[in-house]
Parts: sequence; C-alpha cells; structure tokens
Amino acid sequence: MPKARKKKAPITGPGPSEVASGKPETTRTVIRRFHVLLKRQTQLEQASTRDAATAQELAKIAAEIEALGGLEKYQEMSAIGQSSDRGGGSEKVLIGWLKELQVKPAEGTAKLRLLEVGALKPDNYKSCQTWIDATPIDLHSRHPSIQEQDFLKMNEDEYRSSWNIISLSLVVNFVPDAKDRGHMLRLAHTMLKPDGHLFLALPLPCILNSRYVTPEYIRSLMEVIGFTQVRSRWREGGKMAYWLYRKQDGRPATSTDFDFQRKVVLRTGHRNNFAILL
Repeated sequence: MPKARKKKAPITGPGPSEVASGKPETTRTVIRRFHVLLKRQTQLEQASTRDAATAQELAKIAAEIEALGGLEKYQEMSAIGQSSDRGGGSEKVLIGWLKELQVKPAEGTAKLRLLEVGALKPDNYKSCQTWIDATPIDLHSRHPSIQEQDFLKMNEDEYRSSWNIISLSLVVNFVPDAKDRGHMLRLAHTMLKPDGHLFLALPLPCILNSRYVTPEYIRSLMEVIGFTQVRSRWREGGKMAYWLYRKQDGRPATSTDFDFQRKVVLRTGHRNNFAILL
C-alpha cells in the first residue's frame, strides 16, 4: 500500500509570535532599524524647510515603521530582550548596587521613590516593594499600571527634587536627537532629591564603538551635569554598560577636556554615530 503523501507546509514568513520567540539577532535587527528610522524622521521634522521630497521621505519612513509593526512591535521586542532567558532586566543590577550601598531605608520609614523611565513591565521592582515605591512610565504604555508619559515633556518645576532614584535603562539611546539625550540627563538631575541616584544603562557599542563618545567622555559629561559616579559595570565583548551616579551637592564641575556643545570625532574608523550633547 503506497504511503500517504505529506502535505507541504505553506511557505510563509514568520508571524509576530514566531518573531517574538526567535533568535536575539532578530530582535536586535528590528530594534536597530527602528533606531535608524526614528533618527531620520526626527532630522526631517526638525529641518528648517519642508519641500515635496521631504514630505515624500517622511511618508516612506512612516510606512516602514508601520510595516515593522509600529512602536508596539519595538516595545514587544524590547520586552523580549528583558526576559529571563536573555539575562533578565537591568533592574537586577540596580537593586544589587542599592543593597551594596546600603541605601535601603530603615523599617518604619518612608520608602525610596523610584521613577522608572521607559518601563516595559509594571512589576520590575515587585521584589523590593517593601522599601521601593516605583513609578513606571513609558511613551506608549503597554499596561494599565504603567503611566503613559513622555519624560522629556514632564514639568521641570513641578517634579523638582521628587525622586530618590531615577532609572534610565535603554532609554537615552532611543532618543533620536543628541541634544535631547543630554537634556534628559539634566532633567533627571533636576528631578532627583539631594544625594539621589541615577541609574543609566546603554548598549556597550554606544561608548566603545562610537565616533563621538568614550567612557571618559561619559564620566566628564555626567560630572558637568552634576553627578558623581559611584558604580559602573561592563566587560569587553559584552552587550551592556551600566552606571550608578549620585547627585552632587553644590556646583557641578566646569573644567573638562571635551566639547559637549558639538560633535567632535574621538575615534576614527568604522564607528557608529551615537552622541550625547548639552
């Protein structure tokens, strides 16, 4: 008796669930493409003149962003990158450092107020809820417990000295404009209480393979803004860099070997264009 012929599977591209559970390279490719599109979109929107060619390019960019799944898809990919099978979220690094520094408040005293910018999950700090009061925000909330809020548009005076800790984990690198990145860091300084802490996390290539940024540049930049570095962590060949800063008392540093007002090439060769300006 002849064997029954197997039906051929349809030749289709991966659906959203398949992409979401795919290789890390797939996630990084989509996120990198979003970076390119959003940066170019910002450049065109900030241009002093608009013509038909500009409008046409903006329309193409919007169409491609939509074809990629929109910002919802980017957030989905970012959330995958924070899952336990990819090493977990960066909040583990922050919590570990806070415990090392013994900043945990005494029992019966007020909790530490933490603003988590760019939160993809509402409960990253659930394990510390007895001593941390976390406020998660994001541009496009994916959960009712995450406030939909643009950090760059928060009222500086209203939120001055409001938080003990601000987390900017994989946030600054997604801001398309280099000066807005610097403004974000300055806003964080304003919104922190005296001696408050800023947690910063960036993809490692932002500091080790950029034309315009080096670890020394970051340290000097943060000192000029008014921060003292208390912890840092990354390794050669790794993917992420982490820092913990304390808000300085008194006037920030003014002397520096770097120009933070314009892009200055600090490395040559095949590099990326990541920059932070003031």
